[in-house]
Amino acid sequence: MNESVPILEDETGFDRLLRFTLPGRHARGRAVRLGPVLDEVLAAHDYPPAIRGLLAEALLLAALIGGLLKQEGSQLTMQAQAEGAAVSLLVCDYREGELRGYAQFDADRLAELGSNPTLGALFASPAGEGALAITFDLADTGQRYQGIIPLEGSSLGEACEAYFARSEQVPTLIRLAVRLEHGVSVAGGLLVQHLAEGEEGRTRLHVRMDHPEWEHVAVLAGSTKHDELVDPGLSLEALLWRLFHEERVRVERGARLLRGCRCTIEHYERVLERFPEEDLAEMRDEEGLILVDCAFCSRIFEIRR
Repeated sequence: MNESVPILEDETGFDRLLRFTLPGRHARGRAVRLGPVLDEVLAAHDYPPAIRGLLAEALLLAALIGGLLKQEGSQLTMQAQAEGAAVSLLVCDYREGELRGYAQFDADRLAELGSNPTLGALFASPAGEGALAITFDLADTGQRYQGIIPLEGSSLGEACEAYFARSEQVPTLIRLAVRLEHGVSVAGGLLVQHLAEGEEGRTRLHVRMDHPEWEHVAVLAGSTKHDELVDPGLSLEALLWRLFHEERVRVERGARLLRGCRCTIEHYERVLERFPEEDLAEMRDEEGLILVDCAFCSRIFEIRR
């Protein structure tokens, strides 16, 4: 058995991103468990159970994938769209530990799908299959990278695995779990990737989806159980040790996660400065106010211009 780097002791188990690497297997990963932050985001709207579960999964993915970003100020945005579907839009983003998200849905269409609709049913559209877009905005270079793939698979996690396989050519395994009961929300997630011939931060020399190192790591990570991810009594550090106790594991704490709606009157004033006066005139109501509705936090901002 390889000697393991000591695992950091967890504080609460909630709303903290963990970074880890398996140097001997050229693999990296992220783990997260959402609690109070998840409740804050879900409380912004009166979402039905199916949408609450879907949005919880999307927030987990935003934290896991966003946690791969290295440059301060960089942002990850994940957006699923399907015109005319029960869920027409699902948006989440992550920036330096700040999470936000919301969903647009048709209540009547959703009711027709029953109590436990599949991902395919939620995004089934007369206009064709839905699409998943993942966008990275890098702060240091100002560059934007975006990949768009069909919204396929039985879960958002599977769709994101497909994104990394197709757009990034990086073998990726994702496990998600959500528990929404008795007014308490808990969601946990694990993401593991293989960076062949290079640790995190180094150049990948080649990529093989069937690399023996990756097959070994995928078997270990794939044994993660739903109850383990949402069990507050099992710290994420302890879970990583349980999964990879035969490997050398390096673990470090990442960002503390917060509900991060960045909407302020000052922000919207800066945005409105870009519009010509004739457009602003059309936006004003009878009292001369421009009302801006923030879908993320369900607040209406009154701006006088």
